Amino acid sequence: MTAREPGTAARVLVAGIGNLFLGDDGFGPEAVRRLARDGGLPPRVRVVDYGIRGMHLAYDLLAGYDALVLVDAYPGGGAPGKLTVLRIGEEDLGTGEFDAHGMNPVAVLANLDQLGGTLPLTYLVGCTPAGVEEGIGLSEAVDKAVPEAVQAVHTLLRRLVPTEPAVPTAPVKSAEPRRS
Repeated sequence: MTAREPGTAARVLVAGIGNLFLGDDGFGPEAVRRLARDGGLPPRVRVVDYGIRGMHLAYDLLAGYDALVLVDAYPGGGAPGKLTVLRIGEEDLGTGEFDAHGMNPVAVLANLDQLGGTLPLTYLVGCTPAGVEEGIGLSEAVDKAVPEAVQAVHTLLRRLVPTEPAVPTAPVKSAEPRRS
């Protein structure tokens, strides 16, 4: 399936990525958990906490999604808790060795063609972590960024999933008699 331009996607996969046993690396799973809990998602949107299951994400992408929204810790710089929204294309991926037992989103997406798939229109909602050391729980700064990340995903979904067209109504007839 070929990628469509924003506003025309039929099916969207929202993927939480990260290891909840490594502090702020659990940002993605926590954000999608809250997104799913809060509801209000269009029917063509599927939200999944992939954690560190890269092969699972790769195989799900073979089902023909028109768009993918990754939610993950993103060491892009800035203060802990800073959100970044990026559009990701094939030119951004380079190469990476795919590990069937781990999660390297770049490697998963870069090697999708080897499984017979194509990269859908892809976005990242990323959060700068304070730390990814062993431990369960997000730092205060990253935890405070989760509601903003949920809102960023909703904003992307409004662009990606068209709303159902309004049902046309019959023209209103005038109650006044016609004059000749």
